[in-house]
Formats: sequence, structure tokens, C-alpha cells
Amino acid sequence: MNSVVLIGRLARDPELRFVPGSGMAVANFTMAIDKGLTREKKQEFESQGRPTADFIRIVVWGKQAENCSQYLSKGRLVAIQGSIQTGSYKSNTGETRYTTEVLANRVEFLEWGDKNPSKPKDEDFSFGGGSFDDYQSIEDDDDVPF
Repeated sequence: MNSVVLIGRLARDPELRFVPGSGMAVANFTMAIDKGLTREKKQEFESQGRPTADFIRIVVWGKQAENCSQYLSKGRLVAIQGSIQTGSYKSNTGETRYTTEVLANRVEFLEWGDKNPSKPKDEDFSFGGGSFDDYQSIEDDDDVPF
């Protein structure tokens, strides 16, 4: 069985390209997956210059690839479900290089919003469908029992 579920943050923006001939969309990005270290171990790793996260390459195809490119950006929290895919190629020097990546079947955006928000986050909140300007202040009333 080859099944992977990961939750982490994007280490870089997705790169979208289209396969020549078929026009199929494919997006590549890297996720930083926290190693789940204790506070002490994390400090120890950081002091030794060792990584506290694993960086996993992700490949997404089709409409999901286009959505990832449009809505995801570096730092966004995302969950993926897919399978591990390995491969190899020959470098310019003739060395065999091995690759490992996750082929995502499902991508869940755990943080939403525009890729490049045009307004500060504080202004994104609305209550009851209106803005703060739609509400009137209440005058002090000595009859309030509390």
C-alpha cells in the first residue's frame, strides 16, 4: 500500500506549467512538515544547525494544479493526500540521481484567502454580513440591571 497524508506549510509558491501537446496542468511545490520535536529537542537541533522540518516535493495535476497555483502561496497551511513516487535520471556528469516526491490526489486548503491580499487581515472580519459602520452606538442607560 502506498498512501501518504501530510499537513504542512508551503516552503515556496507553486510553479504551474502545462504539458506540451496535451495542455494538462501540473503544479510543483515544496511543503515544510514539522518533525514534531519537543521544545528542548527543537532548541538543540536549531543550535546545531539541523533542520526541524522535512521538506517534501509535491506534484499536483489537472484542475487541482491550477487551483493550487491560483490560491496557494509560500507559508500557507495545506493538507495533501497522495502517494510516494520515486524516479531517477542521469546528471550532466553521468551520475545517477534519485528523486522522491509525493503525487497528490487530493489537496485541502487549510488557510484561505487571496494569494496577494489587498487589505489587512483585520478588515476581513464581518459580523452579520455588515461592517462596523452599519452599527450604532448604544447610549448609556442607567436602567440596565448589570
